[in-house]
Amino acid sequence: LGLSGPPGAGKSTFIECFGKMLTERKHKVSVLAVDPSSSTSGGSLLGDKTRMTELSRDMNAYIRPSPTSGTLGGVTRTTNEAILLCEGGGYDVVLVETVGVGQSEFAVADMVDMFILLLPPAGGDELQVFLRGIIEMADLVAINKADGDLVVAARRIQAEYVSAMKLLRKRSRVWRPKV
Repeated sequence: LGLSGPPGAGKSTFIECFGKMLTERKHKVSVLAVDPSSSTSGGSLLGDKTRMTELSRDMNAYIRPSPTSGTLGGVTRTTNEAILLCEGGGYDVVLVETVGVGQSEFAVADMVDMFILLLPPAGGDELQVFLRGIIEMADLVAINKADGDLVVAARRIQAEYVSAMKLLRKRSRVWRPKV
C-alpha cells in the first residue's frame, strides 16, 4: 500500500494504528517511510520512525525511514527495490509512506497494489490543490481526523471529493476509487 497526503494529515499515526492492527492479526508488516532531504545539506530528519513508537517495538514490524536524496515523486530512487526486498524477506504487507507534499508526489502509485490519499478534514481548500495529479492516481481517499468537532468538515470534504472523482477518467474497469 502506498500512502500520501499533505503534512499534518496523520500519515504516520494512521500507519502506526493500521500496522498494529495488522500485526495483531499475525501479519508481518514493513513500513518504508520516505522523508524529504534538505536542499542545502542533503540530510533528512528521518522522523517518521520516532512517530511510530509502538509499531517500531513490534517484532512483526520493520520500519525503514529513507531520505529522498533529491529524488522527485515522493519516494526514493530505490523504493521499488526496497519493496521487493521486504516481500522477499517475508513481509506480507508493505506500507510506503511518501513525502506527501503536493499533487505530484504519486510515483509510488505504480509500485503498489493500492494507492491511498490521506487528507485532513479542515486543511483549507484541498480540492483545488489535489483535483488533478495525485487525486487521479488515488485508489482510495481517506479523510482522517474525522471525529469530534471535525465531523461536519470531514463529511463536507468527503462529499466534495466524491463529486470531483466522478469527473475524472477511470483508470480501471473493475475498481472505482472510494472516498
